[in-house]
Amino acid sequence: MNRLAPSGRMRFIAVAVFLCAGYFCSTALAHPRGEWTKLIITRHWPQTFCSVEQCTTNLSYWTLHGLWPNTGMRCNTSWHFNVSLIEDLIPEMEKNWPDLLAPTSPKFWQYEWIKHGTCAAKADSLNSQHKYFSKALELNLKYDLNSVLKNNNIVPSEQYYTLDQVETAITSFFGVKPKIQCVHSGKVQTLGQIELCVDRDFQLIDCEKSSKETWSNDIPAVLVSSQSDLSVCDHAVPVYYPPVPSRS
Repeated sequence: MNRLAPSGRMRFIAVAVFLCAGYFCSTALAHPRGEWTKLIITRHWPQTFCSVEQCTTNLSYWTLHGLWPNTGMRCNTSWHFNVSLIEDLIPEMEKNWPDLLAPTSPKFWQYEWIKHGTCAAKADSLNSQHKYFSKALELNLKYDLNSVLKNNNIVPSEQYYTLDQVETAITSFFGVKPKIQCVHSGKVQTLGQIELCVDRDFQLIDCEKSSKETWSNDIPAVLVSSQSDLSVCDHAVPVYYPPVPSRS
């Protein structure tokens, strides 16, 4: 059997200690099962979404995009979505978590369950489809964006807002920093998506605001008509909060 010479063993141990002191062991010790530490409550503005993705909607309130753990995707693809298990939630789902591209289809919920729900389910509090979807609906209602923005006179309008106005309205009410994302085009950015974050006890915490994202990263490819960049809003650029188009 091959044995490392003393100097070889020391080098091996030194490398192992170096790696353990860095990412690998610290991550393993902090999250032994790769469990999430934060959930992202993601709401999008239907008018912005449909202006980009070529759909039509009369919805004039923020709707759920998803409830996303901060680690893991598609953690158990064999755990198939069964709409009958959330049958009692369907009326509220259709109102507050609609598929804007295919309103009569459950495919968006199926996608969210497979991609995010199966990872959220590593926590006992979310370890079933019913628990996951009902908790998302509960958090959406508890941390209501629509009333907070409206009460601070941030309403869909042809006038522009500053990002500070939008961010301050949310931060002053909830006491945490949100992640606000826009579709960028020239000298104006269009308000598109707002994230609030909670810890494992579902208490609000600050969201990070670093990574660029796209809607297309989180929508089934078969449903997406274009590749649309959605990234953190710029404090230096006016914000457009589009109203529901008038139907003549």
